[in-house]
Amino acid sequence: MKPLMTEKAVMMIEANNTLSFQLGKNSKKDEIKKKVEELFDVKVDKIRTLVRNNKKYAYVKLNKKFPAIDVATKLGLI
Repeated sequence: MKPLMTEKAVMMIEANNTLSFQLGKNSKKDEIKKKVEELFDVKVDKIRTLVRNNKKYAYVKLNKKFPAIDVATKLGLI
């Protein structure tokens, strides 16, 4: 699981409280949710996935009590 650092990803962090990750193609939403909640000690509201060019991307919307910008700062993205 690798965090994405694109202009769109930063806008999603600020506007929608959403983190973006690039994943292995066989990752399931339940596994993604459990991993994000354990790694960053947050609550996940919703996960959307996208497969493009044989790569899988996950957009993880966090609960409002847990700002995505704090997690991004810990990761060194912002």
